[in-house]
Amino acid sequence: MRIYNSLLSAAKFRKVLDFGEREVAHWFPGHMAKGLKQMRASLRKVDCIIEIHDARISFFCFAEKSLDVRPHILVLNKMDLADTSKKQSILKQLEREGVRNVLFTDCLRQRDENVKKIVPLVTELIESGSRFHREEDRSYCLMVIGVPNVGKSSLINAIRRTYLKKGNASKVGGEPGITKAVLTKIQVCERPIIHLLDTPGVLPPRIENIETGMKLALCGTILDHLVGEDGIADYLLFSLNRLERFSYIEKYNLEEPCDDIQHVLKSIAVNLGKTKRVKAITGVGNITVQLPDYSAAAYNFIRAFRKGELGKVMLFKKDLLQDLKNID
Repeated sequence: MRIYNSLLSAAKFRKVLDFGEREVAHWFPGHMAKGLKQMRASLRKVDCIIEIHDARISFFCFAEKSLDVRPHILVLNKMDLADTSKKQSILKQLEREGVRNVLFTDCLRQRDENVKKIVPLVTELIESGSRFHREEDRSYCLMVIGVPNVGKSSLINAIRRTYLKKGNASKVGGEPGITKAVLTKIQVCERPIIHLLDTPGVLPPRIENIETGMKLALCGTILDHLVGEDGIADYLLFSLNRLERFSYIEKYNLEEPCDDIQHVLKSIAVNLGKTKRVKAITGVGNITVQLPDYSAAAYNFIRAFRKGELGKVMLFKKDLLQDLKNID
């Protein structure tokens, strides 16, 4: 593997990314407001909330305070794609922010030991608190919430496989918006009897800032066309360079780290043989030329990240990364 002088390379990199005229307001589809309303209305029959995040953006806040009235578990899924070298520091930082009962999972793995910890933890939390009007009901009802494409359905299927030895009950996929039905009730455990309410992925109505929105988009929780694959690819390159993760160089046969997304996409297109035919007007008439397909290159670059082919990554804010180093 090639070794790069990251200090020399970092001097060439952008310190701040210009997001242009992008706005996050239009990234919240109208049907999500309906989903949130139905979730709030169902809280009376819920004993515990399981909130799922993509472990690569573990500090993203769902920020739906009305759902915090029940015992709460935070599941950081897709840990196989995340850099967990600072796992203990992350847990300490989350605890400082008032977030406890945190589990890292990889729900696509057939036997994830951390999935087995969820039911005992849920049972302990429910039995140690008041269930109000549900006190006489010996079955438990949990609501699974989170932004799109973080693995809510995969978690439900993993718990169901573990405790009922049954196959998938909830459809999964690699794009946001697979689960569309609101509050589908699925039994996942017999002793105790536990049902999970599978909910569609819902974004908070207000995403705190454009960079948080780009993190969500990069991890596939927002449909690519709403943000633009060119912008997502540029943010990916910016993030990899800032984190000094240079595996993209060998993967796409670049000579050195690069901070110019157009140059990187051109190199990817050439490396993969991705071209498109374009008509050009010349002094002797129209001709057809082959040009690098930048859109196809951006598509490949983004999906390589989402599949973990560019290394394990945690998408921290720069100041938070420093805080974690201080905790260490």
